[in-house]
Amino acid sequence: MVIKTVSIIGLGALGTLYGHHLSKIMPKENLRIIADSNRIARYKKTGIFCNGERCNFNFITPEENCEPADLLLFTVKFDGLQEAIESVKYHVGHNTIILSALNGISSEEIIGQTYGMEKILYCVAQGMDAVKIENKLTYANKGLLCFGEKEAGIVSEKVKSVADFFTRVELPHEIDTNMLHRLWGKFMLNVGVNQTVAVYKSNYGEVQRDGEARNTMIAAMREVIALSEKEGVSLTEKDLHYWLNVLGTLSPDGKPSMAQDVDAKRPSEVELFSGTVLRLGKKHGIPTPINKMLYDQFQLIESSYAHF
Repeated sequence: MVIKTVSIIGLGALGTLYGHHLSKIMPKENLRIIADSNRIARYKKTGIFCNGERCNFNFITPEENCEPADLLLFTVKFDGLQEAIESVKYHVGHNTIILSALNGISSEEIIGQTYGMEKILYCVAQGMDAVKIENKLTYANKGLLCFGEKEAGIVSEKVKSVADFFTRVELPHEIDTNMLHRLWGKFMLNVGVNQTVAVYKSNYGEVQRDGEARNTMIAAMREVIALSEKEGVSLTEKDLHYWLNVLGTLSPDGKPSMAQDVDAKRPSEVELFSGTVLRLGKKHGIPTPINKMLYDQFQLIESSYAHF
């Protein structure tokens, strides 16, 4: 299948980054940004800016009937996933390929429960250092999308179609034939980096150099390694160093999404990270004290929002 039409739901950092990139290459009518009418009105009034350039998006509401997309990309926060699944129903057809760039290790299965796992390719967004403040996104590194089938060792026609499309539109990408391992590796990084930078109220630079914050981050990541073995994924120290190298490519002044949430006094994805680690730790009888500390810190941080 040749991918010609793309729908994106979620205009956070990733949705804005990918949407802006594609909008400069694709015919406007072939790229659809799904949003409710109130959001669309706000976006049109204030504009959305990517590295100082105003984005030229083709918006469509969830209620509008349309031809299904060849490729559907989820870039919402996890707490908005169920609403997003409802909102994209007119964009999913028999041949639609779905990618989820959400954090965590569960969004593909959740989307697949509604639209069928046969439409899903597993996906990890890595290496970007995008920061979005209100309607303005800035980034130094675009990173890349890694994707593949859930079943290890195969490169399906769906995978080839997406790779061909990303090559045509010059979007950095990589095919991975062991996506569960990649998904857990990114989860490990997020558990360490997202939470530590937010709790230490800092930036990537703080965890790129030796010190207490970096030690905390690595200790949280090692707790994920211990759990991964019990979950049949088996991350290793080699994986830890791979993801630390990815971290080293990011702008020191950048911040992960959880730190941006704390700055804006928004609810975070802590349940997706240390919350998941604590639940798996309890399931397997493995202590996870660093993630317990980070989880508790987030409860204190978020409980303070009501006072502002």
